[in-house]
Amino acid sequence: MGGKYRITGDKYPHMRRPRKRGRLVAVIVASAAVLGLLGWGSLQLFDVFSGGGTATAAAGPKHCARPSAEPARVTKLPAPKAVKVNVLNATTRSGLAKETADELKKRGFTIGEVGNAPAAYDKKVKTAGLLIGPKSAADSSLKVLGTQFAGAGTRTDARKGAALDLVIGDGFTKLTAPGTAEKALAALQRGPAESAKPKC
Repeated sequence: MGGKYRITGDKYPHMRRPRKRGRLVAVIVASAAVLGLLGWGSLQLFDVFSGGGTATAAAGPKHCARPSAEPARVTKLPAPKAVKVNVLNATTRSGLAKETADELKKRGFTIGEVGNAPAAYDKKVKTAGLLIGPKSAADSSLKVLGTQFAGAGTRTDARKGAALDLVIGDGFTKLTAPGTAEKALAALQRGPAESAKPKC
């Protein structure tokens, strides 16, 4: 052969293709990227198992909402003097309605009718008693009266007027102690307090 491939002597040279430097550069770049990813992953695992470092620990979990600093809302309820109560005795014990009415009057409630329970309840209430009122009183005056009469059931009906009925049953012994009733009424007026723990 002639030209630059002209052969001289008795040995034949090995002809090699020119190296492809582009492929070599690509391999080096890919290797560096893989090593970088491995290093980053190792760092993340280290942070997870070591608690995330001081900066993360100080900031706290990002997905947790811190408790609100706002004060608990106050529920507007009627005062005892604004609650009119009919005290009705459904038991065979005489004088129980008057005794209970007198005690409720001392505690500030307005007393209406005092006497025996109607036939629908007379001698038929085996529990401590029943508190009955209009539907509009379910979340107001019935709850206020309920703080004075632990163990009583609550019902609503279609009556006219805002007066409540306190029907004394066979299981009744006495009204809630004055101090306990006052605390229950104060807690009811404050409403549920916000939890101090973060909501996650």
